[in-house]
Amino acid sequence: MNNAEPLAWSKSSYSGTEGGQCIEVATGAGTVHIRDSKDVARPALRVSREAWAGFVGLVSAE
Repeated sequence: MNNAEPLAWSKSSYSGTEGGQCIEVATGAGTVHIRDSKDVARPALRVSREAWAGFVGLVSAE
């Protein structure tokens, strides 16, 4: 990740305060960054916006 690129991380409003299995996402220039909300020190996964849109479309159809 480019350190000059500030990221605004967000978590689902369905995510509770008790922890659990949550991810956070942030959008960058042409990419979506995905990280484990419990371990933010680990490197984030980066995917294209198209790949993220495809993933969201698939899980939203469930």
